[in-house]
Order: sequence, then structure tokens, then C-alpha cells
Amino acid sequence: MTPENVFSFCNTLVLPGWILLLVLPRWKFSDHIITGIIVTILALFYCYFIFTNLHPSDFKSFNTLGGVMGLFTKDEAVLAGWIHYLAFDLMTGLFIVKNAQKHKVNHWLLLPCLFLTFMLGPCGLLFYFIIRMICTKQYFPSNY
Repeated sequence: MTPENVFSFCNTLVLPGWILLLVLPRWKFSDHIITGIIVTILALFYCYFIFTNLHPSDFKSFNTLGGVMGLFTKDEAVLAGWIHYLAFDLMTGLFIVKNAQKHKVNHWLLLPCLFLTFMLGPCGLLFYFIIRMICTKQYFPSNY
């Protein structure tokens, strides 16, 4: 598969996970599909592109912004970074849904949080923390 094909495949692969979080958040198989299938496949692609395109000496480049920017000069490295975002944003969405269920936050309030997480990862998580704080009257609820 070309990097462009993998990009398209991975972008399509995450959509069922987001749909499950939005529409069937309490279905017993949602977690299994998201973590056991979707995120696992993303992780496999990520590992492949990281380990076939980075050399051990490249890891010292993570110490500076310029070094990190230099790593992203190849399509495969950018693709790995994108897959990283897809996987972690989906896992963040799963955290938001499960944490909201634990703290009895209404699922309808999560919809903008999940959309923001899908589009802008940390912004959606921050928005969820604000909503959870308003609903629970605590910034640090007793159980995570």
C-alpha cells in the first residue's frame, strides 16, 4: 500500500469508532471494536512506519522543535504522525465517554466534546473537563 492509500484507509477506519462513541456509547462491544480492532490496526500501521523510517539516531531529534520538524520531511513520517493523532484522539474520545458514564454526565453534553476531540484533540478533552466540572461541581472527581 502506498502512503496515500494507508492515509485514506486509516481515516476511514476511525469513523466507525467515532460513530460508536456518538450513537452506541453503552453497547458492550463498542470498547472491543474501538480498542481491539480499530486502535490495534492503527498501532500496527504506526509501528510499521516508525520502525521502517526512523533510525535510532533520529530519536535524539525529539529534543528540539527543529529536530522534530526535520523528522517530518518524509511522507512516511508525516503519515506516522497522523496515525498517532487518529489513534490517540479516538482513545481520548473513549475516555471521555467512559468517564462521563462514571460521573453521570449526560451523553448529549458530550457530543460537542467528541466532535472537538475528533477535530482538535486536546480542545475536546478540555471542553469535556469543563463540562464534567460543572456537572460534578468538582475539578478533580474522586474516581477517574
